[in-house]
Amino acid sequence: MSGLRVAGLTKSFGNTTVLSALDLEVADGITAVLGPSGCGKTTLLRLVAGFLDPDGGTIAIGDRVVAGAGRPVPARLRRVGYVPQEGALFPHLDVTANIGFGLPRGVRGGARLREMLDLVELPTTAASRYPHELSGGQQQRVALARALAPEPSLVLLDEPFSSLDAGLREDTGRAVARALRASGATAVLVTHDQGEALSLADQVAVMSAGRFLQVSAPSAIYVRPASPEVAGFVGHATLLDGTASGRTATCDLGRVSLLTEATGPVLLAVRPEQVSVSPGAADGVVADVIDVSYFGHDATLRARVRDGDTVVIARVPAGGVPTPGTPVCLRVSGDVQAFPRTDVR
Repeated sequence: MSGLRVAGLTKSFGNTTVLSALDLEVADGITAVLGPSGCGKTTLLRLVAGFLDPDGGTIAIGDRVVAGAGRPVPARLRRVGYVPQEGALFPHLDVTANIGFGLPRGVRGGARLREMLDLVELPTTAASRYPHELSGGQQQRVALARALAPEPSLVLLDEPFSSLDAGLREDTGRAVARALRASGATAVLVTHDQGEALSLADQVAVMSAGRFLQVSAPSAIYVRPASPEVAGFVGHATLLDGTASGRTATCDLGRVSLLTEATGPVLLAVRPEQVSVSPGAADGVVADVIDVSYFGHDATLRARVRDGDTVVIARVPAGGVPTPGTPVCLRVSGDVQAFPRTDVR
């Protein structure tokens, strides 16, 4: 049985609480733990791997409790594969020896080696190369092959693509995700990259200050964030005060439709792609462009609504991007997420 269950997990270093009553359930597939640096992501992985012992709570891998119920199971007996940052390959060993390091001596080459190279999409000619002869992306694939070779029930990946440039990072991420799914292993990927988490994972757990703010499918995390903090952290969002009545609300961008019914003061999370931008002062809310960030395929702009301090983020096509200082007309399309404003009476 594969899977991971963490219940009430706590961990402190001195007077600093790093994890606070953490709960997480990981079924088959890839779960991304997403959060800023220092929020406790790596500590969680090291506890699951057995490199650290928790102060409280339990960790179960499959149907076996490995920590928190009596004597913890040693790391070497947990059947967990671990891929650290930058791969950490043995520089004096070639690819064959690196992949076979954790295997019984009699099966370190041959069919198993070819199977692992094929799984991570590396040619058989790479088998005799040393780490310094490989690209960064190839090194990460070898590190994954080494972790998968003993057929672990769980694979942990700690920021495995952080040292790669953008293009290589995306290609390597897709190849690693394909290999993980093909192997059938349950995987936990730690990352601070929102795009990486949303595009590679089947489930995303958003972490902040040692707690999970939301654990959901990637689409739910983005479209239906559980809190303003999640909305602001996962992708860009303009947070606007509004007043709701049923499935609509009024705000500085006019009347907007809501994902769910609400009443009274609300905080609205408007995604950049929900804001349509027209030139001049057409039908809608007039604003002045503050600045533009151009990305080639599209651009994002910030515009300040006239007669107010509200700044709105919008995503626009690459052609005909308005320049700073240009007046534009803003309209919101689609349904937006609303959060009750309990601090307003």
